[in-house]
Amino acid sequence: MTDTLRPTDVAPSDPAAVDWAARAAALDADDPLAAHVAEFLVGPHSDVVAYLDGNSLGRPLRATAERMAAFIDEEWAGRLIRGWTDGWLDRPLELGDRLGELALGAAPGQVVLGDSTTVWLYKLARAGVAQRPGRSEIVVDTDNFPTDRYVMDGIAGELGMTVRWVETDPELGLTPELLAPALGPQTALVVFSHVAYRSGYLADARALTELTHAAGGLVLADLSHSVGSVPVELDDWGVDLATGCGYKYLNGGPGAPAFGYVRAEHQAAMSQPIWGWLGRKDSFVMGAGYEKADGIRGFVSGTPPILGLVPLAASLEQLGRATMAEVRTKSTALTTFAVDLSDAWLAPLGVRLTTPREPAARGGHITLQRAGFREVNDRLWADGVIPDYRNPDAIRIGLAPLSTTFTEVHRGLAALRDAIRDVD
Repeated sequence: MTDTLRPTDVAPSDPAAVDWAARAAALDADDPLAAHVAEFLVGPHSDVVAYLDGNSLGRPLRATAERMAAFIDEEWAGRLIRGWTDGWLDRPLELGDRLGELALGAAPGQVVLGDSTTVWLYKLARAGVAQRPGRSEIVVDTDNFPTDRYVMDGIAGELGMTVRWVETDPELGLTPELLAPALGPQTALVVFSHVAYRSGYLADARALTELTHAAGGLVLADLSHSVGSVPVELDDWGVDLATGCGYKYLNGGPGAPAFGYVRAEHQAAMSQPIWGWLGRKDSFVMGAGYEKADGIRGFVSGTPPILGLVPLAASLEQLGRATMAEVRTKSTALTTFAVDLSDAWLAPLGVRLTTPREPAARGGHITLQRAGFREVNDRLWADGVIPDYRNPDAIRIGLAPLSTTFTEVHRGLAALRDAIRDVD
């Protein structure tokens, strides 16, 4: 982005004097990632006018459609079961290493793809608390994603532990100041989301990890709303365990495999609780008893979702042609432009921004709140403008840096403005 086209430079005393459509066009013309937009597939029957939900489900790549067809024809139909010895068994680890390199700040041998985020949360949390025997508390913030809260509640009940809830502001997230008083000699594990699903607040993962380690606990980071949008440096931050889904900014498709990260220094001592045959050493011996495989393969359970890895492989190739620094720069510019439009058009209609205004303090989405937004969202969806509704009375604007244009943001927020007026 050039200095003259940054949305943050727009702070007019009279927003009505700004030609927002021209500004959007200028930002698109100045976008170094603009060529990636054409790589995404728009279906022939699509009625979408503006897609503002990339933080829930990413768009498919054209390459994904081509590769799925080729995989079915050549690998599945062509090789059949021989595909497993042709390389399928290693694919979750190979793509895990690539994901670690491109988007997680993780050295090889620490990331593997497969299972859902929910299953990974369970497996990793159980592995983590087992490393802190005698400690009885799992620390979770009250506005963490529901699955994170439910899974930790279930584990606590299963093991006779206690969930220590940290009350957080739904418009922010877990801060070091809030976490510190909750830590103590009973802390076994702290679970937090790097980007809060509701507000978009970007947590200080390094600080949260350092505080937890000082108290003797381990951390489990949920990266679902940050991976592929916000730079992540798991190795450098000292994070112990992490997971995240593959269908948001990674564009892996509905129900795409998630990933698990286990820091190398923990892998030998940790054992996950779902003992499947492919996590066993010498799987094809089919021997009695369970002996965990070495390294990150020991955290695999069942047969990997090879078909589901095809879209993720295509997405990682695309991501490899950009840099996370470029992705973050555009993400910040997109959300800032959306905030500027909200201030100019929506705030006068009673809409409130419930996401941090400071770009460095938020991830790839912003959240807007106003009474009656459920009806407004339904109207937008019917008209092909697709944001995301969340209780209470909130609409999330999720902007995927590789597929979303500034013109699309302009078009979508203009439709939101008009829908509010129509409903009123």
